This record gives sequence, structure tokens and C-alpha cells, in this order.
Amino acid sequence: MKIIQLLIFVFIVQLAQAQEGTPLPLNIEVSDALVYGNPFEVGLDSVYIKTNVEDIITNGIKNNAFPGAQVLVAKSGKIIFHKAYGYHTYDSIQPVALEDIYDLASVTKVTAALPAIMKLVDEGKLSLDVPFSTYWKPWKSKKDKRDITLREILTHQAGLEPYIVFLNEIFKKNKKLKKRFIRTSPNRRFQNQAYDQLFVKNKFNRKMYRLIKRSEVSTEKKYKYSGLAFLIFPELIEQLTGDSYEFYLEKNFYLPLNAPTMGFKPKTKGFSNAIVPTEMDTLFRHTLTQGWVHDENAALLGGVSGNSGLFATATDLAKLMQMYMQFGVYDGKRYISEATLKEFTRVQFPQNDNRRGIGFDKPCLDNAEQPLPKAYPAPEVGANSFGHSGFTGTFVWADPKNQMVYIFLSNRVNPTRENRNLYNLNIRPAVQQIFYKATLPSK
Repeated sequence: MKIIQLLIFVFIVQLAQAQEGTPLPLNIEVSDALVYGNPFEVGLDSVYIKTNVEDIITNGIKNNAFPGAQVLVAKSGKIIFHKAYGYHTYDSIQPVALEDIYDLASVTKVTAALPAIMKLVDEGKLSLDVPFSTYWKPWKSKKDKRDITLREILTHQAGLEPYIVFLNEIFKKNKKLKKRFIRTSPNRRFQNQAYDQLFVKNKFNRKMYRLIKRSEVSTEKKYKYSGLAFLIFPELIEQLTGDSYEFYLEKNFYLPLNAPTMGFKPKTKGFSNAIVPTEMDTLFRHTLTQGWVHDENAALLGGVSGNSGLFATATDLAKLMQMYMQFGVYDGKRYISEATLKEFTRVQFPQNDNRRGIGFDKPCLDNAEQPLPKAYPAPEVGANSFGHSGFTGTFVWADPKNQMVYIFLSNRVNPTRENRNLYNLNIRPAVQQIFYKATLPSK
């Protein structure tokens, strides 16, 4: 009887998917959602993992790499490790909890902008290899930008400037805010909230787009990390879909994945989860930044951007990364085609010494041969693995070969972004490596 019920369920899911234009193959199981397990079930030594991860994280806290952190690892479809360490801030008042919400920083690129872009590529609404100006018309009039492709942009191969400090545009010479751009209370022309009592002019995004349009482009096509186009993607996605960027992501990804904390502007959503603070901002917000995006460029877009601004818990992040690792399928539903995900997670320009996939970060090209201090991430990860890091101290990685998802969340920018011991101590790859070295001897 259970087999008949299962077959009926699969048929119904397939029928629904087919009506959406994304049929679910018969060989996809409907039980491919994450479940909880333990390291022993997947052949790993739980004592080795617990001891070594705790040592690395405790040492990081002691050396002010971050006030607290959490680590989640899923292997073979099972969450086999999820632990929280330390506190939200160095005053040791509020301990880190497993359901805390974090500012993901540039992890937003692969968890917000990129899933939308992959879906639009699947639907034929975007092409990787035609000029981006086909879709973003303002670039048609710029000789140095009109022929750049989406593939080049997403692999950081286009020669775009890395970053523009748009915050410079909102200050007078005396460091006071320009009232034509920023107000302390909202009105119909100032609806984009950057922080408590900080509202940005609705049309400030147009100024940002103009400055991006005028920015220089290198004639040398080599790897040069740039987040500029990611500031444009939300507007482009809205133009192509007719939905707001936020709604499109919620409708097509976050809510179907049952990842309710994944989204923008968590302060406005009434979550009971605590939101981990980031930096003590002495320039713009003049307080501890909490509940609103840390990245200033994303803040000037009202906290909704493609480069930064997404928040989530570790468990909700893990669901999206598991879907990616399963090449577009999660819990019986197909979100992105297998072909598209495999193309986006493939190294595109190795001949230019560029390790990047399309949007996704990848291991160093010679990663397996490197010792841990020189590798990125851990040297044991599969060559087809992928992920991304975030400025606030976040990191996500999926390894299809080893069937492992690794989530590392911290607020290393607290109280200041000058804290760099997360990098100096190589903490994220060191923790990741533990789960590869923890294999139990076969009997």
C-alpha cells in the first residue's frame, strides 16, 4: 500500500512540475531533504570531530577572530554536526544559539542573486554569452561595457572595478549627511530604510547605476573580483519577471525550501530568533549594526541587493546548499536544471588562472597539492565543489563528490572590520578539514 501511495505522490509531483515546465525525473527520490543524524552513521568519528572543532573555534575566540560562531555540516543528506560557540559580542552577555540569524554578506551573491539568474537562464530569459547590455540597456552606450557578457561578469573576468564607495555620495565635506539623499524619517520619496531612523531617497539607486555605468573597465581580461553588477541584478530581475526581487526569491526558492528566515531586512519581520550584530559603525549609523545589513552599498539600496543583504540561520542555508549539491533538486522538487547547475559550478577560465565558476567560488586550481595554509578551502575538497565566503565572517561550501555541505557562520567584523584573525588563523578551512580527516577505519 505504501508503495502505491508513493508512486501516486511522485506522479502528482511530476504532473505539477511538468505544468511548470520543469518535469521531475523518475529517478529522483522524494526523500532527498536533509534529516538529522550523527557522524557514526556516515562513517565519521564524532569524538575526533567534537574535540578538534572545539579546539579551533575556542582558539579563534581567544585570539579575537570573532566573539562567537557556529558550524553546521551535512553529509550524505544528514546533518551530522551543528554546534554554537561563544557569544554575540565580546562582553559575553548573549551566547550564540543554533537558530540565530546572521548577516551573510557576500554569501548573498550565491544565495539570492545567483539562484534567480540560474532560473532565468533555464527559462531562456537570460543568456550567458550575449552582451549583458542586451538586458541592461544603459550599458549599450558605453563602448567599454556594451560587449561584456554575463558569463564574464559572473566569473569576475569582465574587468569591472571591484567596488565603489557610494557612501561618499551622501556626505558633505563636513561629514554631515546630505538631506537630498538621506532623511531621519520616511516619506513617499524616502522609503528605503538603511537603518533605524535612516531613510534613503527612492531614486538613489539610479545614481548608483549611473556611477557604475561610468566606472572604468580594464582592457586586460583576467580575474578581478567585482561586486558592482550584483547591485544591478535586483532591478534587472524585476524587469525580466514582473515580480519584485524579494518576492521572486521567496516564491521560487526560500518558501518552497521551507527556509523562512532566509531573506532581507530581518528586523522588519518579527522573528523570535536573535539577530547576531556585526560592526560598531562610527561613520554612518553611529551604533552597533544589528538587524540591518552591514554592507553600506546594500544599505543604500534599502537593504535589498544582490551583493549583500541576505540573512539566514545555518539550517535554512544548509537546505539551499543541499539543493545545489543535488544539482537542483530538494525534497522531491526541482528548482534549477541539472545542466545549468553543473555549468555554473564548473571552472570557466582556468587558462587565465581564474578558479571561479559562474557566480560560485571554487577551490584553488592546484588545491589538492597544497598544504592547509596555502589551500582554499581545505585541500581535501572535491574539484567539483563550490561555495562562497562573506565579509562578515560567513562561509558556505558544497562538495558533491564527498556529499558534504559545510556552513560556517561568525561575525568577525565585531566590533570592527579590522579584526582579521579569522583569515590569519585560517579558521574556516581548518574546521572544514576536520570533517574530511575524521573518517573511521573500515572494518
